[in-house]
Amino acid sequence: MTPDQERNAAAWMRLAQSGDQSAYASLLVLLTSVTRQFARGRLGSVAWIDDVVQETLLTVHGARRTYDPTRPFAPWFYAIASSRLIDVLRRERRIMSREMLSEAVPEAPAVDERETELDVDAIRAAVASLPGRQRAVIEGLKFRDESVRDVAGRMNMTEAGVKATAHRGYRTLRRLLAGQRRED
Repeated sequence: MTPDQERNAAAWMRLAQSGDQSAYASLLVLLTSVTRQFARGRLGSVAWIDDVVQETLLTVHGARRTYDPTRPFAPWFYAIASSRLIDVLRRERRIMSREMLSEAVPEAPAVDERETELDVDAIRAAVASLPGRQRAVIEGLKFRDESVRDVAGRMNMTEAGVKATAHRGYRTLRRLLAGQRRED
């Protein structure tokens, strides 16, 4: 920030603190370019420079009443900008540590088409072999596309009871269908 920019920023901040909206708008325009320049000088040209700018401006907005007009503006502003830059940098590093580059994503293994085909008749037969309550819950949820609330109301059960019954039914279906697949 040049000495002229600092004088203007301090004057605009004083006016903004007393309610001058146009002074505040001028201050934000100036701080946008200064923050972008500040961040680019420390980080280079990264895709998330605008995040640093936005976080800085939001913090300046929230903390504008804490600025003391008898003190220099630049140190107050750069303390905020530095802090936001570090926060955004940390966030981006966390994100990058969890993401995989597209070249690093492994190819999906070839799948035998016979394994992916659904045997609808076998599924319906397995559902039909379930105990009455489990069968009614699963048919309502999966075949008639009812909500848990609708099934609970129709069957005079709690929603938690419907979920628990469905879970037990799904577990039984997995066992039944896995055993059938081994027999093929």
